Amino acid sequence: MAADLVRRQVVVIAATSTPAALAAKAATASIPIVFETGFDPIMLGLVSNLRRPGGNITGVTSQTGGDLTPKRLEVLHQLLPKARVMALLVNPSNPIIAETDTTKARSAASSFGIELHVLNASNEHEFDALFPRVIQLRAAGLVIGSDPLFTGRYEMLGALAAHHAVPAILGNRLFVAAGGLVGYGGGFDPYRLAGVYTGRILKGEKPGELPVQQGTRFELFLNLKAAKALGIEVPASLLARADEVME
Repeated sequence: MAADLVRRQVVVIAATSTPAALAAKAATASIPIVFETGFDPIMLGLVSNLRRPGGNITGVTSQTGGDLTPKRLEVLHQLLPKARVMALLVNPSNPIIAETDTTKARSAASSFGIELHVLNASNEHEFDALFPRVIQLRAAGLVIGSDPLFTGRYEMLGALAAHHAVPAILGNRLFVAAGGLVGYGGGFDPYRLAGVYTGRILKGEKPGELPVQQGTRFELFLNLKAAKALGIEVPASLLARADEVME
């Protein structure tokens, strides 16, 4: 798809996921690229400097180094403070994201005294077997990683989590609205910022002179109906922090 955009000689490519950004960078060194990623763009090799990225690429990062996944584990731990076993879902087809999520989440789990089982899914057809596996492992909850495969299929994952009665956390409101227990992520602000940069480039600014922006606003969504069905009492501290509570 990235190669096709290059053949069409588009004016700018907005690549609003990590795999899309990496594909666009590999496809062209001349067409301006605006990326959005939840990871450290220097670690990913997208840019070498955040203040002056240089070349044909700039963009927005909502987190650096996969820190969002351990934060999701922390939120789930607050909801399930007695849990000693949790599961993490990653996509092995995107090894940079999967390995970073796993390393960071394992470190956080160790600090909480939690045993963490890492589960893999490379496509949506593997989702059905995933939740019974969580139950089989006696994991109290599931942290869904940062991969676009999962964030793009929030409705399916939310419905499966509700059907199998598995407390699960992903990154956005839509997952919670679909039946998931809790969502924690950067919301739509990073995408808005990427859109602003795309507009500025269309007006003539050079991407290499636009510093990489870092999203700083994170949103928490809670599904009280799901919590009640799961027998979970939501702490007052989380209710106070929540941007939206669905009843």
